[in-house]
Parts: sequence; C-alpha cells; structure tokens
Amino acid sequence: MGIAEAVIPQDIDVYRTDLNSERSSISRTFLNNKFTFYPQVFRIIWKNSRRALKDRYTADNWAESSFEIFRTLENIGVIIEISGMSNLRKFIGPAVFIGNHMSTLETLVLPAIIQPVKSVTFVVKKSLVSMPVFGPIMRSRDPIVVGRTNAREDLRAVLEGGVRKLKEGLSIIIFPQSTRSVEFDPRDFNSLGIKLALKANVPVVPLALKTDAWGIGKPIKDFGRIDTQKKVYFAFGAPISVKGRGMDEHRQVINFITDHLYKWSNEIREVR
Repeated sequence: MGIAEAVIPQDIDVYRTDLNSERSSISRTFLNNKFTFYPQVFRIIWKNSRRALKDRYTADNWAESSFEIFRTLENIGVIIEISGMSNLRKFIGPAVFIGNHMSTLETLVLPAIIQPVKSVTFVVKKSLVSMPVFGPIMRSRDPIVVGRTNAREDLRAVLEGGVRKLKEGLSIIIFPQSTRSVEFDPRDFNSLGIKLALKANVPVVPLALKTDAWGIGKPIKDFGRIDTQKKVYFAFGAPISVKGRGMDEHRQVINFITDHLYKWSNEIREVR
C-alpha cells in the first residue's frame, strides 16, 4: 500500500465514514468483527515495530500504519467524522496541535490525518516509549518525552525540545490533560501547549475529539471495550497566533473543545 492510497483525501474539509462503500469479501468475512479488532491492531503494530527496530519505519510508514488502524475501526462498524481538515492547509510551516485526550484511539489514528499534510510528533509520557512492542514505533517518531512526576522537568523538556523540533519544521501534538478522560474539565487543561507555541513563534491549532468508542480498559487502560454504537469525532480549528501571555488563546482552545463536545453530545441525543 503506497502513501497515496493509504491516507484520507487531503482536498476536503469534512470526512465521514461512507456506510455504502464497497468492501472486499475478506474485509466482510474477517474484519467486520469487533472481537477480532485487537488481534488485527496488534498485527499492524507488531509488523511495524519490527520495521522500527531495524530503523526502516519512516514518516510515510507511520501514516500508512495509522490509516490501517483507521480502516480497521471502520471495518468493524465504527463511524468516524473529521471536520476542519482544510485548517491544516491554512498556514505555512509547523504548528502546535492542542487537544483533549479521551482514549488510545487518537494516539493511533491522528498520524493518518495530520502526517500527510504536516510532519508531526507527539508529547508523550515515558511509559509509552518504554512499551515492548509499541515503544519502538513511538521512539522512531522522535517524540518529546515527559515523566509526569516532576512538573518543572517536564516543562523544560517540552519547551526546549519542542522549540528545537518546531524550528526543524516538525509540528507537535500535545494533550495538556494529566490523564485520559471521557469528561473534559478545563481546570485540568494546562497552558503548556500555548507556552510552547509562543516561545517558538508558531500558531496553535485547536483540536477537539470524542473517541470514547475505544474504552479505557481495566486493568490495562489501552485495551478497553470497543463500542461500535459510539461515533468518533475529530475537529480541527483555524490556526491561532499567540500573543502576550497567551491567556486569550488558551481560552479560545478550551472554548473550541467544550463547544464541540456539547454539540456532539446533542447530536447523539437527537439520534437516540
């Protein structure tokens, strides 16, 4: 699968899962089953982990493998809607993408959406790059690693490492919440992404998402129940230039997220 065939069309603003699209017999027989979802995802991750360990896992490979997981979600019946995709093309150079964090889904799927347009990496916690199978994949993308135990050290890592990567042309995705949560509480949403964008003199792109179709598991958070009755939403806001102390811009990002979560929850109520 080449990169051209393995990404979402880039000349559109809104993407919605096509419920009437033709699927292969293999897809209908073997993939359209949520009980086989995790084995399928593990196969994708395992295959690309081997590539990463051999230093053969490129940015294009990352977008491709992310898109494979994207398609696997659709094949088992998860509906995905992405809005504001044209905003990714409204600025030159890198940006800081600031979003809420709800599940494992966004970590695995966002590269398929952003990487084909803007080279990107994540701010991730140390445990993610230390995982035995997914760790090599994440390390190969040169992320900014934080420990989540020392706030001052994490601030330094994000600001120093982030500015360096942004100046090299690499955009950064940051989830300022302390942990994944279905509920969004602005009080837990720090302004680190705003500080980074201000220091590097790059725009901020607000990112709202609703990905609770991929549940938070017990005891392993990454492997929760997949609920095909829940729609997955992503929304990208227009790029924002950060000025002054960035307080207004931080408020704009929070409002963007809360407004979309409210709208999506009302859409769900109307359907039901």
